[in-house]
Amino acid sequence: MELKVCGMREPENIRSLISEVNPDWMGLIFYPKSPRYVPDEQAAELKGQPVKKVGVFVNASEAEILRKVDQFGLSAIQLHGSESPDFVKSLAEKTEAELWKVVSVGTEIDWKSLEGYLPFVSKFLFDTATAAHGGSGKRFDWKVLETYPFDKGFLLSGGLDEESAEEVLALRQQIPQLQGVDLNSKFEDAPGVKNIEKLKNFKSRLTHAGTNN
Repeated sequence: MELKVCGMREPENIRSLISEVNPDWMGLIFYPKSPRYVPDEQAAELKGQPVKKVGVFVNASEAEILRKVDQFGLSAIQLHGSESPDFVKSLAEKTEAELWKVVSVGTEIDWKSLEGYLPFVSKFLFDTATAAHGGSGKRFDWKVLETYPFDKGFLLSGGLDEESAEEVLALRQQIPQLQGVDLNSKFEDAPGVKNIEKLKNFKSRLTHAGTNN
C-alpha cells in the first residue's frame, strides 16, 4: 500500500516525516485558500528533500503548474479542481510528472464522466466533496467505490485516521485497484504540522494488518 502524507510545509516536521515515517509521497498544497498553502519562498528548501513530492492544485493554469513542477521538483501533479480531460491531455504532453485526478465524492460517482481522463492520468484519488477542496477530515461512504469499473489504480482520501488501517485493507480485499491512502487533517497538531507518532502508528497498523491477511 502506498502512503501519501499531504499538507506538509514546515521544514523540521518534514525532516521528521522522512526519517521516521518514510512515506512514498509527500503532498505540497499550492491552493492559496488552503491553510496548508506552500509559498514560493520555500521552494529552495523543499526541492531537495529526499522524498517524492506531489503538488496539489485547484484549477490552476497550465503555466503555473509547470512552473511549480520545476521550482519544487515535483514527481506528481494532483488536480483537485474541475480540470477537464482536454486540460489534462495538454498537461501530459508538457511534463514527465505523473498526473493524478481527484474525484470529489458526494453520494454517488458518475463513472462515465471519468473515462476521458484514463489515457492521461496515472491514478485517481477519491476524496470527500467539500467547498474547501479537501482537508475536511470528513469521510465519504466507501460503498460507492464497490462499483469501480476501471483497471487503473486509485488512492483513498477523506477523513482517514489511526483507526482506519484495518478498514482500508479490508476494502482492498474487495477492490484490488486500491493502491494506497492519502493522509492529512486527522494526523495534524495544527494545519500543515503533522503528528509523527500518529503517522507511525497508522503505518505500523497498516503493515502489521497487511501481513496477517
